[in-house]
Amino acid sequence: MTDLAHHRAPVAESAEAGDGFGAPAGGGIPGLVRPAVAEVRRRSRKVSLALRVTVPLAIFGLWWLLTGTGAIAASDLSSPRTTWDAFTTLLHQDLIGDIGISVERAVIGLAIGASLGLVLGITVGLFSLGEELIDSTMQMFRTIPFPAVIFLFIVWVGIGEVSKDLLIALATLFPMYLNTSNGVRNVDRKVVEAARSFGLRGRRLVRQVVIPLAMPSILTGLRFSTGVSVIALVFAETINANKGIGYVLSQASSFNQTPTIIVCVILYALFGICADLLVRTLEKRAMPWRRHLAVR
Repeated sequence: MTDLAHHRAPVAESAEAGDGFGAPAGGGIPGLVRPAVAEVRRRSRKVSLALRVTVPLAIFGLWWLLTGTGAIAASDLSSPRTTWDAFTTLLHQDLIGDIGISVERAVIGLAIGASLGLVLGITVGLFSLGEELIDSTMQMFRTIPFPAVIFLFIVWVGIGEVSKDLLIALATLFPMYLNTSNGVRNVDRKVVEAARSFGLRGRRLVRQVVIPLAMPSILTGLRFSTGVSVIALVFAETINANKGIGYVLSQASSFNQTPTIIVCVILYALFGICADLLVRTLEKRAMPWRRHLAVR
């Protein structure tokens, strides 16, 4: 016992003489370093905005250069000036009304498809019976390209607005379903059991525990669905449409009006980025805590 105390004494003295991190003051222990807190420097909003528009401006400059020098024929790609002239002409032909009709179709279809995908995803994620009854069928239908069912929708519901809305809903259903079911399935079982021990059951459990924990996956599904809604809108507006951006695009294609086609393509791109910005804003509002926990 005396020998053991004799060997422990130098260790205790060394710790007392240390610098507070377990390393002796005189020289330290090889391999140990003083812990340092990494300083995260965030860019200002102006710098971040400048970086975000860099690539689009570069693409615009390349477009201007290639069409201005004649490297690309005007019949293949109109110049920015010609495209702008086509845009102003369309404005006098009720382009704003066409944009409104297209946005309305996309919003209605997205609301139907995303809502149904959310409900089915929660059901499959929570209950094994729901997965056994629904998931295999959803996976089978998911592999069917939505443009392939255009003619079926025409036969079933006609060529009115209903067929267009349902086609967009079908396209947006599956991204929402897959992400929601995956997010709900990955909710920590211990958290759910703890909530049940406090008396949470049924809808309250889903609303107050499951959905908040699965929210990152749900919003990811919503981002995918909003993007797909714009893609589906192009196909939906080929069904006997007489208004909308798809109708303008179809007419321009029939008469080989390249500037008008470019205007429609740009409008669809703007639809997509605006929809994505709306979802990202919703993400910040719905998950303010994520800013303090995420890597960036």
